[in-house]
Amino acid sequence: MESTEYKCPNCNAGLTFMPDTQKFGCEYCGSEFTLEEMQAINAENTVTAPTESQIHEQQEFEEHTSLYHCASCGADIMADNEQTALFCYYCHNPIILAGKLTGKYKPDKIIGFRYTRENAVNNFRSWIKKKWFVPEDFKSQEQIEKMTGLYVPFWIADCKVKADLNAIGKNIRTWTSGEYRYTETKEYSIVRQADISAEGIPADGASKIEDVLMEAIEPFDYADLKDFSMSYFTGFFADKFDVDKSEIFPRIRERASQAGRTILHDSIGGYTSVTSLNESYNIMRTDWQYAMLPVWFMTYKYNDKIYEFALNGQTGKLAGTPPLDRLKLKLFCSAIGLVVTVISFLIGGALM
Repeated sequence: MESTEYKCPNCNAGLTFMPDTQKFGCEYCGSEFTLEEMQAINAENTVTAPTESQIHEQQEFEEHTSLYHCASCGADIMADNEQTALFCYYCHNPIILAGKLTGKYKPDKIIGFRYTRENAVNNFRSWIKKKWFVPEDFKSQEQIEKMTGLYVPFWIADCKVKADLNAIGKNIRTWTSGEYRYTETKEYSIVRQADISAEGIPADGASKIEDVLMEAIEPFDYADLKDFSMSYFTGFFADKFDVDKSEIFPRIRERASQAGRTILHDSIGGYTSVTSLNESYNIMRTDWQYAMLPVWFMTYKYNDKIYEFALNGQTGKLAGTPPLDRLKLKLFCSAIGLVVTVISFLIGGALM
């Protein structure tokens, strides 16, 4: 008897039948599909063997990429054979050569650095000038030298979203006639159904770097995406992804669903008010690209807490939360209080 094994079209994990919903579900990324949907998706999918060129590229990546490991924080750093990694980009402790990488870590695409180290340092100095209450050594040359040109692993997803919305729209009109005020309310049934493509949704695959920080330096211009080449690694380091597609997918689904919701709600107009009755946004298929995106990255340890700073190596957009020197803040507040007290005393003396 012939059987068909269904794979999740979002993360490629196996699907299991769920009696309570009568659907096929993925226990890894949480996607759910009806039998009809899976049959349609399965009919579209064709698996092709890797070409000779792709096999050669993977072998070349394995031969020319070194992996360094930090025993202190666990970070794994990639570099080409010409680049020797001496310290960890995250905790700044010495790291050791750990060997080679398998071809599965070879990225599909890459965006090269546009911002030089000098550009990045100048941006950071301009930004930090406006921060008064930071520790002095945070601005030091020694600290700034820890800024690292790092290719951060990103999963870039193109999602097919099946969107459904049912809502009630109301138009309310009021007028006065004689001594009476009238209100007329008309209700309308609103139905929206759409197949939406949400393309180029990024999510970083590095667990040590804060997701919020990477989202804060978006967007990247995908017009600069190139086929991966080891030559881009020259003079830079790269983080190895340790968060796979199934773990990333909930973040991708949230952003794709929000994009679908925005499109449907923006299509509704001409009503005094709109009340949603029910709406759903199901991701029917996700196509993935694994890309390396350029980031100037720096960490600073203060009072046993690590502060992260990132600058988009393509656009120069900077993000991070500076550490607060509470002693500086306390002294400043005390000085302000003293000035206010003296002024009050002088004004009081003049009035007397």
